[in-house]
Amino acid sequence: MNKTIQTVESAATGGAFLIEDVYPLVDGGRFPVKRIAGERVDVWADIFRDGDDVIGANLLWRHEPDRDWQRAPMTHHGNDRWFASFVPSEPGQYTYAIEAWTDEFATWRHDLELRRQAGADVTLEAIEGAGLLTKAYGARQEAAAVIAKRCEDYLESGDVAPLLAHELRDAMAESQAKPDLTRSALFPLVADRDKAGFSAWYQMMPRSQGKVVGRHGTLRDCIARVPDIAAMGFDVLYFTPIHPIGRTHRKGRNNSQVAADSDPGCPYAIGSAEGGHDTLHPELGTIEDFRALVATCLEYGLELALDFAVQCSPDHPWLREHPEWFKWRPDGSMRAEGPSGKYQDIVTPDFDCVDRAALWNALRDVMLFWIDHGVTAFAIDNHDTAPFAFWEWLIRDIRRRHPDVILFSKIYTRPKLMKGLAKLGFAQSFSYFPWCTQAWELEQHLRELTRHPEREFYRPNLFVNTPDVLPYHLQDGEPWMFKSRVALAATLSGNYGVYSGFELLEHEAVPGREEYLDSEKYAIKVRDWDQDGNIKSYIGALNRIRSENAALQQTANLRFVGIEDGEVVAYVKEAPGRGNMVLVAIALSGNVRELWLPLGDITRDVDGQRRHVSAVENLVTGEHIPIEWGGIRLRIDPYHDPALIFRCLA
Repeated sequence: MNKTIQTVESAATGGAFLIEDVYPLVDGGRFPVKRIAGERVDVWADIFRDGDDVIGANLLWRHEPDRDWQRAPMTHHGNDRWFASFVPSEPGQYTYAIEAWTDEFATWRHDLELRRQAGADVTLEAIEGAGLLTKAYGARQEAAAVIAKRCEDYLESGDVAPLLAHELRDAMAESQAKPDLTRSALFPLVADRDKAGFSAWYQMMPRSQGKVVGRHGTLRDCIARVPDIAAMGFDVLYFTPIHPIGRTHRKGRNNSQVAADSDPGCPYAIGSAEGGHDTLHPELGTIEDFRALVATCLEYGLELALDFAVQCSPDHPWLREHPEWFKWRPDGSMRAEGPSGKYQDIVTPDFDCVDRAALWNALRDVMLFWIDHGVTAFAIDNHDTAPFAFWEWLIRDIRRRHPDVILFSKIYTRPKLMKGLAKLGFAQSFSYFPWCTQAWELEQHLRELTRHPEREFYRPNLFVNTPDVLPYHLQDGEPWMFKSRVALAATLSGNYGVYSGFELLEHEAVPGREEYLDSEKYAIKVRDWDQDGNIKSYIGALNRIRSENAALQQTANLRFVGIEDGEVVAYVKEAPGRGNMVLVAIALSGNVRELWLPLGDITRDVDGQRRHVSAVENLVTGEHIPIEWGGIRLRIDPYHDPALIFRCLA
């Protein structure tokens, strides 16, 4: 039998069905929707045709390595809106689509019942219905048995009742011909593993983990720090580049243009005579040391992430071995990178060069090299200098080979460019959180990231500081401010991170700039990681609360609570289907705040039903506070703790 499969476009120009307003989609299906493996994907669509015939619809999906489609019937919710869901069971790339057809048997059944209700003779209609049973094909054994039995019952009794049985309706729904079957376009979806949606990152400079002033740290020094980092509750240890550093135009202390012989250079100027992106800096240790580091991280529940920077030092072996990968000036020199040639110590490959296939493969192979040595995540640096096509190709290629690997877009640039990069498939992205300091700014920014369509493709990772960014609000070194910012990051988003030294309240800045004075990007720094005044235990408590409350392990289900105090921000987060809801109130200034928090309209899921929250439990003190007169009265003393975190009870 001829079964025509049409696209949405052909249907719109003459086919039977229109399939419109499909959700979720990113740019009409040009880019993949992001979800976590094991998370339910709800799919909606408007499906309609001319006339009053009964419509059937299926949601189809498949994991890309698989050939066969899986199907689920869609449910009509009124006004031609249809719904179904599926669960991507494992990380990887998926495709989903929608099929619609005229359900001839259901249409016959509907018309017959209307005639019966009107008292009309339905003898002829019954004969027509029995004839439809003879056209059923390809039914499963159980469905075929139902069809045969009900047909026999009708022929023996002449009574139409057997033809109206619900089990026959269901059997015919899957077994009848569908000559006008119409299929939508195919839509992409990426399912990432849990860590893409819930993680706590600790970034550090490996060479600064030693204990002797002026001596280059080693990977063995990094191994010694792993227990301390794990004790704070972090689960991703994130390294700045660990490769040989060039000497040509090496930067000195505080990014000076002239380096002393003892200056180690910037680790982002990758490559020297010792090797390039697939080589360890000799003073860090050996590849055996690196394997030992990975093993120690696994022992303590940490994964290892690396900065992946596509730029090179002028001394990188690739400039000698593959000069065709770079742009050369008429005098044989290379143009310095950055505004006004600010970054003399790096050059960027020419991604559109004649031999670009070899260049692209070489960068991909660098990533594969470190994956083979135990790296599970990469933070992509300076990637606005490479074309979108390269990143889209690289992400897809790595995901196909290693669907568990997480690629993190760590760039602050124009908002639309950041979103454009996120659409390409990066599992996580930086956001403008470091510069959102007022309640209205935080609400506006997080509402943007949790609305449609941003929530379908943009997973923010809220870093409180970075090697490049020391926000002005941290430069006074006030402990309450450091606590407030890390509490905001840890509770607003499922993913957040800190750069080492934050826990020690490091805050000395270049005057008038959001940069660290004596930045370890250009120097080796030695610290006492247990020095007085540190907030390690505070960070550890936050991460423990995150690990115990599923509501804090996601970002999308976030609702701000309206309060009159502009120096406090409050919000509620709920874990879908998990029965866990958390209320957070955080002071944004150093003043003691007393306020009324209205909670009368807050409900949470209890066994599939919405119930009003009746009380809250302080997750630090264990205190229970009943909700009376539609809310609770709070007192926040920022110098004790700027953040109050409650579990909502019903």
